[in-house]
Amino acid sequence: MLSYLVFFITVAAILSIATLGLNLQWGVSGQFNAGVVGFLAVGGYSLAILTMPASRDLLVRLNAPFALGIAGALVISGVVALLVGMATLRLRSDYLAIATFGIASSIQVLANNLEPLTGGSRGLVGIPRPFESLGAKGFAWGYLAIVLCTLALVYIALQALLRSPWGRVQRALREDEAVCAALGKNVVRFRLTAFVMGAMLMGLSGALYAGFVGTTSPGEFMPILTFQIWAMLIVGGSGSNAGAIAGSFVIWGLWTLSGAAIVSALPPQWQAQGGALQSILVGLVLVATLLFRPQGLFGPRRAT
Repeated sequence: MLSYLVFFITVAAILSIATLGLNLQWGVSGQFNAGVVGFLAVGGYSLAILTMPASRDLLVRLNAPFALGIAGALVISGVVALLVGMATLRLRSDYLAIATFGIASSIQVLANNLEPLTGGSRGLVGIPRPFESLGAKGFAWGYLAIVLCTLALVYIALQALLRSPWGRVQRALREDEAVCAALGKNVVRFRLTAFVMGAMLMGLSGALYAGFVGTTSPGEFMPILTFQIWAMLIVGGSGSNAGAIAGSFVIWGLWTLSGAAIVSALPPQWQAQGGALQSILVGLVLVATLLFRPQGLFGPRRAT
């Protein structure tokens, strides 16, 4: 029971970092990113490619330390986000959502086909992980400490950033972009920085997840993950960093508990539909939140 609790908190905290990134993009800056999973994949594959042991089957043979792999994942995610942002940030609402979803799908296709770099459909297995020499329990507790410390640092940094003049401009952009432009603010630059920083947090989340499970493949980064992270943000409260973290734990808890209930309660021939039932359950919670508490658990109440 304790080992599962450690696993649950670790994964929920990793997803919280991605939700904080989405909150920076949408809750603060008002940019609809429907390709969250694409940046998670960039971060996960970056860590794997940089840290995998040298092999004749792989194009890159750096065998870098874990910390360097995390730093590299942040940089690569930021560069990819910068390129994506420069190409898409003049789009608005539905058009931006469609563009980011298409980019995420393209990233998954690339991961499937660039076999010398990504391992293809099989992925990359055997990513070196910190604390592995301490055994299963030592690794689990050590990695939990890394993830919680990272989450705390990200939260503190974002709170300070959002209280700064930069953060106030971002919130103003979400409310009325035309007024900000009239006041001489560089709207494109502010939107781009928020988009890149949010994507870097998503890449960090993907890298931490890949380091936790020790493998990465296209199957780890399916579009359903974007839906889950959006649900986490909306249930927790868009615009609130504390809400993003709380929503991540609530939705991940609902997802895992419902999965366990499906396995224990449904006949084997029906368990194949368990994933669909989990998605329906999360969707119902999402709809209930939008109907009865649209600001989420911790989100600020907006004037109507």
